[in-house]
Amino acid sequence: MWLVIGGGVTVLVLDSIVRAKFEGAKWALPAHVYGRALDLYQGQSLTVARLRWELEQLGYRSVANVVAPGQYRVAGAQVELYTRPFLFWDGEEIGHQLTLTFANGRISSLQGKTQPLDVVRLEPMYIGGIYPDHQEDRVLVALKDMPAHLVNGLLAVEDRNFHDHFGISFKGIARAMVSNIMAGETVQGGSTITQQLVKNFYLNQNRNLLRKGIEAIMAVLLEIHYSKEEILETYLNEVYLGQAGKRAIHGFGLASRHYFRQPVGELDVHQAALLIGMVKGASFYDPWRNPERAKTRRNLVIDVMAERGVISVEQAVAAKAKELGVSSSPGTTSNRYPAYLQLVREQLRKEYQDKDLKSAGLRIFTHFDPQVQNQVEKSVASVVDRLEKGYKIQSGALEAASVVLRIGTADVLALVGGRNPTYAGFNRAVDARRQVGSTIKPAVYLAALERPQSYTLSTLIDDSPYRYRAPNGTIWEPQNYDRRSEGVVPLYRALGSSLNQATARLGMNLGLPAVTSVMRRLGYEGPLQELPSMLLGTTNMSPMEVAGMYHTIAADGFYTPLRTISAVYTADNRPLRRYPFETEQRFSPQVMYLLQYGLQVVMKEGTGHSAYNKLPANVAVAGKTGTTNDQRDSWFAGFSGEYVGVVWIGRDDNGKTPLTGATGALQVWSDIMAGMETASLTARPPQGVTSHWVETATGLLSSEGCAGTRYLPYIDGSEPKQTSSCYRGESGDVMLDWIRNKLGL
Repeated sequence: MWLVIGGGVTVLVLDSIVRAKFEGAKWALPAHVYGRALDLYQGQSLTVARLRWELEQLGYRSVANVVAPGQYRVAGAQVELYTRPFLFWDGEEIGHQLTLTFANGRISSLQGKTQPLDVVRLEPMYIGGIYPDHQEDRVLVALKDMPAHLVNGLLAVEDRNFHDHFGISFKGIARAMVSNIMAGETVQGGSTITQQLVKNFYLNQNRNLLRKGIEAIMAVLLEIHYSKEEILETYLNEVYLGQAGKRAIHGFGLASRHYFRQPVGELDVHQAALLIGMVKGASFYDPWRNPERAKTRRNLVIDVMAERGVISVEQAVAAKAKELGVSSSPGTTSNRYPAYLQLVREQLRKEYQDKDLKSAGLRIFTHFDPQVQNQVEKSVASVVDRLEKGYKIQSGALEAASVVLRIGTADVLALVGGRNPTYAGFNRAVDARRQVGSTIKPAVYLAALERPQSYTLSTLIDDSPYRYRAPNGTIWEPQNYDRRSEGVVPLYRALGSSLNQATARLGMNLGLPAVTSVMRRLGYEGPLQELPSMLLGTTNMSPMEVAGMYHTIAADGFYTPLRTISAVYTADNRPLRRYPFETEQRFSPQVMYLLQYGLQVVMKEGTGHSAYNKLPANVAVAGKTGTTNDQRDSWFAGFSGEYVGVVWIGRDDNGKTPLTGATGALQVWSDIMAGMETASLTARPPQGVTSHWVETATGLLSSEGCAGTRYLPYIDGSEPKQTSSCYRGESGDVMLDWIRNKLGL
């Protein structure tokens, strides 16, 4: 009597457990983070090589005949492509079969099967996740989206009577024993798929008679409450299929991406058979570590699939003749871009609870650009290595960080936190705050140019030795890098040549509060000490903070908060948050145009001129080098017509280096920009700015062709009023214009 009551209570308890987990949130799903989607359209700047690289990163396969999603073929200047469907934040994109034609580094045409297409989106690259504490990972796939040969092959090997039994199958156990004896190894399992699901989903791995009894009861209860399709779909997403570092690979959806870099729906027979075979022992049959063992197991599975009629004999012969087909490296490496993902996590944790980030399966779309990231990583690694060898620096002594933004939107496209970009350690791009040196000088000159009646690009600045006595009696006496004074120079040259004495004198004349105000308006929110030395860059900043300031300069005076995330959606694609573009005008476009001119002088004639060893001469860029005391920090911050880039090089122990901003960080920046084939800065001035010929040695208005003149932009009304002896004016009559000038006409 008591035994019956106890048994009944046990069944009720087990029934409650079975239903609670199966009907609730079955898994703690990691947040999945995606990069930007690549839009394909006529006129887009893109080469065949860059498109091919992105397709390979996404797991597309190069084939002779493009007939299915995930395939492409390159034929000279044409690319045939079958895109994959993808559920974007703004709706589902269907797969498109199309042909792209390229010319002069651009897409010249986009042709669908029957008509031209306006725009097609490639699915975004998966760049990492925020994982549950137990480090399980999976990509949920509906049963209807699994290929038939995978599902039917799994049933043939693991549970051929799945649709006939009620959770346990004595006939299946007997059949498996016979098949395994005849094959000489385990070809078929004795447990049903329902039992395997119970074992993986509800129970631990202890093996004893009581546990087997509980497993059988729970398997029957599952079959009572849920359909065969629900049970099979759950099993397909639950089964353990390998390890990626500390992360456990669960389910065929993630396993397909891990081993083949393909969605599970694209798996061929030989690929599906390999994964089916790994159910028996994912580590034992790991195709990278044990390829021959894995291939033998795969072929046995193929034979069973043919025997059960899942595939034809001809298909089986063809499948067994193929290699394993796994990718050269795992397609789901644990957070390939840790520095960028740190930014994403920091932003999300301000708005979401940690448990939701680790278990709710959020879909996070970012502005990350894998093409730009790839170039930044290559440039940092190759150039820093070359610098160490060229300057005979101990290998590995130098570290580096870099940030690249899109101008206008302030999207963070790429981020490198160290020479090893895959190392999830100290993120120097975000957390390393070092003295910025002369990269701060544009703030001083901007403060001056905001006073157009007092300062213009041609205003003469004194670069003689400067000495300042502080109220406490200390003396500040900055010197130029080469220890030489240049005398009186025009403002644009003082900036272009990064003259410390001229900058210090200018900044002190303006007043430290004026310069700190400009720094704040540019976007810097960190600590500031109003000391004279700040004018030459003693403030500690991170590369991200420097990038934010330079973005305001590059964006014509419009401040925009740096953006990493574009949208956050739930696992079932319900919108949680969009991150719209925000901007605020903090400086006039006219003043910024003058500063940009000065920063172009830096690149063409000043400390940044070596950039043109790599950049085409017709590509106008702007920027500023930075070097700190004893050359402990090498900085460069600059921009083209499309991108803002910041690079820092130094030692983690803050030791001395032989590098200046020009010989170190600028070399990395130039390599990045040259590799991205970036657009030139616009030469068109904003309304209210007019250029005039000026005699640079005197600052007097002059004329084209006169000795020592330069064509400089001025805010209307701020141009020089006094003229040189060579000034011809509009009339071209030197004497007449001289008389008019003297009479004030």
